[in-house]
Amino acid sequence: MYRTHTCGELRLENAGTEITLAGWVQTVRKFGAITFVDLRDRYGITQLLFNESLNARLDQTPLGREYVIQVKGKVLERSNKNAKMPTGDVEIEVNDFAIMNTANTPPFTIEEDTDGGEDLRMKYRYLDLRRPVLRRNLELRYKVNRSVRNYLDTQGFWDIETPYLIKSTPEGARDFVVPSRMNPGQFYALPQSPQTFKQLLMVSGYDKYYQIVKCFRDEDLRADRQPEFTQIDCEMSFVEQEDVLNTFEGLFKHVFNDVKGIQMTEAFPRITWDDAMWHYGNDKPDIRFEMKIQNAKAENKVYADVLNGIDFKVFNEAESILAIAVPGASEYTRKQLDELTEWVKRPQIGMTGVVNIKYNTDGTLKSSVDKFFTEDKLKNFAAFCGANAGDLILILAGAESRTRRAMSELRLEMGNRLGLRNNDDYKPLWVIDFPLFEYDEEGDTWAARHHPFTSPKPEHIELMDNRARFAEIKANAYDIVLNGTEIGGGSIRIFQRDLQEKMFAALGMDKEEANEKFGFLLGAFEYGAPPHGGIAFGFDRLCALLGGQETIRDFMAFPKNNAGRDVMLDGPSAIDEKQLNELNLKVTV
Repeated sequence: MYRTHTCGELRLENAGTEITLAGWVQTVRKFGAITFVDLRDRYGITQLLFNESLNARLDQTPLGREYVIQVKGKVLERSNKNAKMPTGDVEIEVNDFAIMNTANTPPFTIEEDTDGGEDLRMKYRYLDLRRPVLRRNLELRYKVNRSVRNYLDTQGFWDIETPYLIKSTPEGARDFVVPSRMNPGQFYALPQSPQTFKQLLMVSGYDKYYQIVKCFRDEDLRADRQPEFTQIDCEMSFVEQEDVLNTFEGLFKHVFNDVKGIQMTEAFPRITWDDAMWHYGNDKPDIRFEMKIQNAKAENKVYADVLNGIDFKVFNEAESILAIAVPGASEYTRKQLDELTEWVKRPQIGMTGVVNIKYNTDGTLKSSVDKFFTEDKLKNFAAFCGANAGDLILILAGAESRTRRAMSELRLEMGNRLGLRNNDDYKPLWVIDFPLFEYDEEGDTWAARHHPFTSPKPEHIELMDNRARFAEIKANAYDIVLNGTEIGGGSIRIFQRDLQEKMFAALGMDKEEANEKFGFLLGAFEYGAPPHGGIAFGFDRLCALLGGQETIRDFMAFPKNNAGRDVMLDGPSAIDEKQLNELNLKVTV
C-alpha cells in the first residue's frame, strides 16, 4: 500500500504508531546531521525527520521541491510544536523512503503566497492547483454543490440532464457553434442555458427539475465571466412568483448555514427594479451600507425645492442631479477631494466633475461652489440628502443615464474607501418587477430584458397589443442579489402559444421566423403546458462570494484567461486541412 494515512490527519494521539505516507516535497531543511522535510498532499502537510542514519542516503539521492516520495516511520511528539499546522504537534521519524518520481524546479513557488503571476500560474495550472488556497476554493465549491443537491432532493426536485448539442436560438448573447460533419453546412450551438429544455420538461410533467450544468456564451470577459460557466438551473410547475421566491430563498439559507455556518433567519428584503434604480443607480444594489442616492432632478423634472433660486449653469442644464451623503467624510482634505474629481473624470465613469458640500462637525457648511449657494440653501440641500454633521455630500449632474451610472459607481467607491463593503457581511435581497422590454433608440426596436420566454405581469398582458405602451409593461421576473452582485435570476414563464407569439412579434419576429426558431416550443404549448417558472443561479459567482473573492477563475479547476484562451492547452487552435474538409469548412481569416 502506498500510504496508511494522509498528510493532514496525524495527531498527538497517533504518537508511537508506525505509518506510511506519500506525497509531494514542499520544503527541505538541512541542519547538520538531520534533515527536516515538509510533505504535502491534498489533505495537509506533515513534517518528516530524517535522522543521521538516513542523511547519507539523502546526500546520495537528494530530494527536490515537488518530488513525489513515500516514507515509512514512527509518529513522534514534536519538541517545537507548530500551532499554525493541524499536524503541528507531531512529526514522522523516517526509517525508510523511496523516490517515486522526480520533478523539475517549478516555475513559481507552490505555497499560499506565490511569486507567480496569473498568466504563468494558468499556464501551469496543474501546479497552481497544488497550492492550499486553490485547494480550499475547490473544496468550498464541492461543499456548495453537495449542499445544493441535498436541499433540492428534500424538496422533491429531480436532476435531469439536457443536451449540449442543440439548435442555435437567440437568448441574448452570442452562441458558440459546432459544425456537423454528417449534416454539411449546418451547425449545432452549445447552450447558453437549458431554458427551452427545462420548459419542455414542465410540459412533460416533470414538475420539479434541476441541473448543476455547464453553459456557454461567447461574450466579452471580465472577472466574474467565463465563456463556459456553471449554473444551478431550476424549474417548477404550477407555481406563482411567491412559490419560487420562497423555495429558493430556502435554498440560499440552507447553503449559507451548511457551508459557512451562517444562519439567515430573516426574510430577504424585496425591492422593485424602479426603486433599485432610483435609490442605488443599478439593479443589483449593495445594501451592506445606506448612502442612498437622492434625486434632486431627473429627466428635467425637479423633485426638490432645494434647487429653487440657484443660478448654477451646470445644474440648470443638467438632465439629472444626484447626490449622496457620505457618513463621517467631512474631514476629507483638498487633496482627497481633488483626487475624487479626477476619479469621476475617468473614461469609465465619464463625468466632468463632482460638486462637494462639507457638513462640518461644528454645524457649518462649505461647498466647492459656494458662490452659487447661500448658507440657507446649503442647509436645505444637506437636509434633503439626510446628511448629518461630519458628512460629506457629493453631487453629480449631467445626462440622465450616464449620471445615474456614475453615481452608482461613486457610491460603491465611497463604500470601499470607508470600509463599508466587508466581504464577511452578507446581505441578500430580491429585485422584482423588472421592465419586460428595453428600447433600442438607434434601431427603434424592443428587446426582452431577460429572455423572450418571460411572462408579463398578469395585469399587464393586455398591454402586449399596444406597442406605444411597451415601456409600461412589467415582467413577472426576479433577481437575487448578494453584496452588489447578481447571483441568480428567473421568471414566471409564458406557457400559452398565443401570448408567446405576441412576445415574439413584439421582438420583431414574424410568424415564419418564430416557427423556424421556436416551432418545437410553440407546438408543445398546444399539448397542455402547465403554468411554470424557475430560476438559475450563477454557481461560480456564488462560490467566489462565499469564498470572499471577486474573481470566479480561482473557483474553477481549469478556467480561461481574459481573452478566452486556455493558456495551458494553448486553445483555441487551428485544425488541420483534413478536418476542415470533412466538416466542409474553409477558413478565410
